[in-house]
Amino acid sequence: MGTLLAFFLEVGLVLFLLQSVKQRRRLRKTNHLLRNEREIIFEFIHHIGELFADSDDVDMDSLLKRILFFATKTGKAATGALYLFNPDRTQLFARATSGVFPPLYDSEQVEIEELIAKSQYLETLVKTRPVAAGEGLVGSAAAIGTGIIIEDAEMDARVPTYPNAFLKINSLLIVPMRFGNEVLGVLVLINRTDETPFLPGDLSLLQAMADQASVPIHYAGLRAALEEKKQIDRDMQAAQQIQASLLPQALPEHDGVRLAAYNLPAFDIGGDYYDFIEIDDDHLGIAIADVAGKGIGGAMMMAVCQGVLRTRAEQERSPAKMLSELNRVLSANLPEDMFITMLYMVLNTKTRELKFARAGHERPLLCRAASTEPSPLDAPGIAVGLADADIFDSAISDISVQLQTGDIVIIYTDGITEALNDECEEWGLPALSKTIEEHTAEGIDEVVTSVRKQLSRYIGAQQQYDDMTFLGLEIS
Repeated sequence: MGTLLAFFLEVGLVLFLLQSVKQRRRLRKTNHLLRNEREIIFEFIHHIGELFADSDDVDMDSLLKRILFFATKTGKAATGALYLFNPDRTQLFARATSGVFPPLYDSEQVEIEELIAKSQYLETLVKTRPVAAGEGLVGSAAAIGTGIIIEDAEMDARVPTYPNAFLKINSLLIVPMRFGNEVLGVLVLINRTDETPFLPGDLSLLQAMADQASVPIHYAGLRAALEEKKQIDRDMQAAQQIQASLLPQALPEHDGVRLAAYNLPAFDIGGDYYDFIEIDDDHLGIAIADVAGKGIGGAMMMAVCQGVLRTRAEQERSPAKMLSELNRVLSANLPEDMFITMLYMVLNTKTRELKFARAGHERPLLCRAASTEPSPLDAPGIAVGLADADIFDSAISDISVQLQTGDIVIIYTDGITEALNDECEEWGLPALSKTIEEHTAEGIDEVVTSVRKQLSRYIGAQQQYDDMTFLGLEIS
């Protein structure tokens, strides 16, 4: 009896020791795996740190390629892709691919012959196919903000199948790239190099990597946006310089004629243009225009206007023909959303005859010496850039006015009459006419000064939404 008991005790002890050895081996293996994962994470963080440190000198595409390289290396993946949202966050685009990355969409449209003939076909196909948020596996990971693991792709209907072995998908990982609460993009790994399936531990590891990689991507995006803003600022500064060089630096002086002007742009770059052109000793050209387009594009159009006017002014004394020439030059090259209203005048300083033509611009105002009430001078015409040469030429014509001593002519852009007060009410033509009438007897300088002061009071603290240009000439 005692011998049998001792035997069972020995067997139990052996079994316990064997179980302990197995348990220790499992613990040792688990510990080894954890150590490997920790080393992988530390190595990846080290690489991300290097990327973050170098990101000032690396553009976004190079940064994404390096992140994907480290991700596929540490994840032991055969191929991968990194998707980022476009600026309005409606679509994801593959900004970087590694290895032979099989398209996850529209597999029936993939032409295998093209894959063999053109090495760039597959990469181009993947990179040019946008993915909407919520669409497919990639879009779903971006929309829900959590990772997706597919250990056996053949059993999942969401994964496309291909007849060629080099495009076959065995298993895959898809994780969102998160910075705080915002998903910047999606990281995809396909097929382990050791031909084993991806496991949940791989998903956790890749998610940790993706979250770390999102940091330099976020700040690189901020730097790219900052550089874009700096470039815009440089363009705006160039446009300001162009515009400043176009506007008159001083007003011409002619016997018997007094000129006054003021220009107040609503923003850094205005869309209003005016000019005084000394055609010869007896003729003065006066132009005012409103370009329906701001920024450097509008400034460039102003430069073209000035070039045409100043080049042709001496040969062409007809304002209507001058504007027709301008329309011929500009209409074929103006963007669809840009046009120009313009008023061009030619004053004979000896005879005091004023000829003008109006291309859709505000009507000039005439204040006769005998009657201080302003009267609008009408003339037919349509804006430059809205019609072809035949239609424009048939619509526009010259108007001639004989001026007398004491007469005042006012021209302006619609920013004057359409100026808004705090209650969003326009100043209007009646208010402008009244201000002019009240100060006509004091001369053109006082008229311009008074209009400017009255406008400033009317607008008050309200933001100025349009450029204001106001010109006047007085016959003395």
